[in-house]
Amino acid sequence: MTRTHAFALILSLTTGIAAQADPKPVASAKSPGMDWPQFRGPNRDGVWREKGLMTAFPDKLKIRWSKPIAGGYSGPTVAAGRVYVTDRIDEDAEIERVHCFAWDTGEKLWSHSYPCQYRVSYKAGPRCSVLVADGRAYSLGAMGHLFCFDAKSGKVLWSKDLNKEYLIRMPIWGISASPILEGGLLIVPVSGRKAYLVAFEPKTGKEKWKAFSDRGNYSAPIVIEQAKKRVLVTWSGDRVLGVDPATGELHWSIPFKARNMPLGVASPVLHEDKLFLTGFYDGCILIRLAQDKLEAKKLWRRRGRNERMTDGLHSTISTPLIRDGHVYGVDSYGEFRCLKLEDGERVWEDRTAVPRSRWATIHFVQNGETTWMFNERGELILGDLSPKGFREIDRVKLIKPTRGQLNQRGGVCWTHPAYAYKHVFVRSDAEIVCADLSAATK
Repeated sequence: MTRTHAFALILSLTTGIAAQADPKPVASAKSPGMDWPQFRGPNRDGVWREKGLMTAFPDKLKIRWSKPIAGGYSGPTVAAGRVYVTDRIDEDAEIERVHCFAWDTGEKLWSHSYPCQYRVSYKAGPRCSVLVADGRAYSLGAMGHLFCFDAKSGKVLWSKDLNKEYLIRMPIWGISASPILEGGLLIVPVSGRKAYLVAFEPKTGKEKWKAFSDRGNYSAPIVIEQAKKRVLVTWSGDRVLGVDPATGELHWSIPFKARNMPLGVASPVLHEDKLFLTGFYDGCILIRLAQDKLEAKKLWRRRGRNERMTDGLHSTISTPLIRDGHVYGVDSYGEFRCLKLEDGERVWEDRTAVPRSRWATIHFVQNGETTWMFNERGELILGDLSPKGFREIDRVKLIKPTRGQLNQRGGVCWTHPAYAYKHVFVRSDAEIVCADLSAATK
C-alpha cells in the first residue's frame, strides 16, 4: 500500500457532522431509547446521554447480533428502531450501497445499490454517515452521489449526482464531509468549482443557495449559536468559515490553509465561546467567537515541524473533546495528549490507549463523567480523563480489525461507533455488530 493510499481511508471516519443541528435527541414510540441519528450523536457533540450503562466490562461483551457487510468508512447511525450504514463492493462492478437493519435483530429491512466508479486514490468505500431526520434518510457517497430515502421503506425520494451538477474539484480521497440539516435546509460541502457549499430543500432536493469556491476538505461542518444567531462553521482547504445557514452569506473567516495538502478530518469542536480545530499536517488552532456580534479572531495556533515532530495536536481522524479547560485528543502517531485550552501547552501524553502507529485512531464519546473510547484495534475502553492523566477503568475487545481500511498492522477499525438504546453499533469491512452495554447485562 502506498502512502497516498493509506491516507485515503483516514478520511472516511470523520465524515459526519458535529454540533447542534435540526435532529434532536429524542426517544420516539418506535425507539427503545435515545436515537443516534447522525455522526457523533443526536446533538452532534460526541455526547451520549443515556443512563443505566455498564461501569465495567465482562470478559466478553454480549453481542446481540452481527451481520455481514462490505467495505466502507461510514459509521452507523440509529433512528426510530433502525440502523443505517453504507458500503461498497467491486466484484463484478463498482457499486455503492445503503443498508437499513432492524436495531434489535439485525434483520435487513432494505438496501439500495447504485453503480459508482471510484476515481479517487483509495477505494475502500463510502465515507459519510447516513443522516436521518423527519422520516427521511440522506446518504452521500465518495464520488458525490446524494440520495434522499424514505427512512422506513428505502424508497428513493430524490437523488443528485453532485459531481455532474457542480463540477467537483474532487479531494484526493473523495467526498468525506457529511451534509448537515439546519433551518429546514440540507447543507452539503460539495467542493464544486463555484460551489463549495450548496443548500437543498430536504423534501425535493431543490437548490436554495450555493456559495464560495474554496478547495474541499474532509472535516464535516457544524452549527453553533453566536450573537443569538445560528452560524454554520465549516473548514475548507483554505480557511475556517462562519456562514449564515439560511442564505450562504459569509459572516467571518479565519485563515487555516493546508501546508502540504488539505488533510483536516476532525470536526470543529465548540467550547463556550471558542472553536478548536486540528489537522494531520497543520496542527491546531483556537478561535474566539465574539458574543455580541458575528466576528471571530485567532487566539493561538500550534504546528510542529512536520507530522512526526508535532506541537500541540496534529490529529488525523479523531475529533478531540474539551473538558475542564483542557483538550484531549490523539496526535499523528497515536499519542494520546492533554493540552491546556488557553495556550495549547502540553500537560501530559499517554501511549497505552492505542499502539503507536501512523494515523492511529481513537473515537471519544462522553457519558457523564466517563469517557467511552473506541480505538483502531477494535477495543472499547472506559476511561477517566483529567489534567492529572488518563485513568483506564476497563477495556474489552468489541470487533476484529480488517485490512480493507488499512492493509497494515493486521488491519484497523477506523469507523466511529453509534451509541443508542444502551447498545453500541460498530462496523468493519466485514460485519456490522450490535453489543449490549446496559448495566443489567454486566
